[in-house]
Amino acid sequence: MASKKNKKKKAAKARQRNSAPKTPKALRQLDPNRWQLDPTPTMKVPGIIYTDEAGIASLSNDGTLDQIEAVAGLPGILQAAYAMPDFHCGYGFPIGGVAAFDEKEGIVSPGGVGYDINCGVRLATTFLTEKEIQPRLESLVVELFKAVPTGVGGTSDLKLSPTDLKAALTQGSRWAVEQGLGTPSDLERTEDQGCMAGADADSLSPRALERGRPQLATLGSGNHFLEIGVVDQIFCPHTAKAFGLAKGRITLMLHCGSRGLGHQVCQDHLGAMAAAGSKGPLAHAPLKSETGRHYLAAMAAAANYAWANRQILLHQARQVFMKTLDISPRELGMNLLYDVSHNMARMENHSVQGKTQKVCVHRKGATRAFGPGHPNLPPAFRTTGQPILIPGDMGTASFVLAGTRTAMDQTFGSTSHGAGRTLSRSAAKKAAHGRDIRAELSSQGIQIRWTGKTTLAEEMPEAYKDVNQVTRILQDAGISKQVARIRPMGVIKG
Repeated sequence: MASKKNKKKKAAKARQRNSAPKTPKALRQLDPNRWQLDPTPTMKVPGIIYTDEAGIASLSNDGTLDQIEAVAGLPGILQAAYAMPDFHCGYGFPIGGVAAFDEKEGIVSPGGVGYDINCGVRLATTFLTEKEIQPRLESLVVELFKAVPTGVGGTSDLKLSPTDLKAALTQGSRWAVEQGLGTPSDLERTEDQGCMAGADADSLSPRALERGRPQLATLGSGNHFLEIGVVDQIFCPHTAKAFGLAKGRITLMLHCGSRGLGHQVCQDHLGAMAAAGSKGPLAHAPLKSETGRHYLAAMAAAANYAWANRQILLHQARQVFMKTLDISPRELGMNLLYDVSHNMARMENHSVQGKTQKVCVHRKGATRAFGPGHPNLPPAFRTTGQPILIPGDMGTASFVLAGTRTAMDQTFGSTSHGAGRTLSRSAAKKAAHGRDIRAELSSQGIQIRWTGKTTLAEEMPEAYKDVNQVTRILQDAGISKQVARIRPMGVIKG
């Protein structure tokens, strides 16, 4: 009898061991929210991963750890190769990856930027309340869906001449505002005022220009979205007030990037770097080389295209709100809070081993998190740190956070860009088989419109990490501060 009991106990303990989170042997825990991958012979610096024990367990079945190790071996890398809590395997660099390179000895890598150059998130606040908008919510979502072209091959009614396209590529958001598609205050609330210096429209291939001309003012596909939300929780009243966020107020968030133009720029320059001898997903070129400079000029042009794109979409949304709700601009009060970029490589000044120097920071599926006092921030955010916009999934919530001095010290002023996927698109489609995702969202009071047969399945809420957990890790680690949470009410997916 005792023997049987002992066998059962041993079996139970074995099941418990097998189900417990496993930590990859190469990792060691620095604190509750940081783990270090110690340098191997191929690494020049360690890898630092911001996550909790559950996140570390997921690394056992993911290629992220191998990608961090590979990034840590690139020439001129400084301090560490970082992964934010929304990490998952990407092309070359992991999504959620951050790496900074020495100006003189470092490199630039298209895989460290991504195909959708300057994909980003833009959040606008309004004077509207949930009670005011609820009766017209469905009509508003329908009209927004009509006005904003979506989908893989979506094209706009905007007729761009070659001169117009070149101006958008060199001037970014400013070009759009000068066309009457926005206000000067929009530029003040956009990173780099919506224009990256050094852009060269002539550095783009004819194919990139061909793909870009009909797609300016379109949302795109995949995880790109336009979302009507309501602020349902305030964590830091002082910062929320400075950001213009109030509980119960309606917001508009949009997420998109440089469309086919940016994709082509990445493809073209991966080919150019391969021809120069650096092949594969981590193809790179020295920052000081002609190949490296040529990529940076083309990347900047694609970044400006993306900023112009988001600027025009915000303007279109303002017009739809006013027309559908029959209200004036003053009654609507739709003001841009901030436009935050991810998928960029930028030359920035940072402190490295106590000395300020210029470095090239790659943020692949990661964003800036500049802290209070940073000279690049608009005056309104100098005391709060920059607004950080972290979308969750279409069925849960999104968060607004603020940058911190800790981020400046630890991560080259960087943080997460979103919740991060847990399921590939094919795995999500399989998991969603037999379910009615639209009905599930509708039961939560969320209006949804989309393009594409499989979009809702691919973007189902379970395909993403828990955004509450991601932002909690950022808060506990000190690299971002929670300010407010936004609940979705109406969503348009590409």
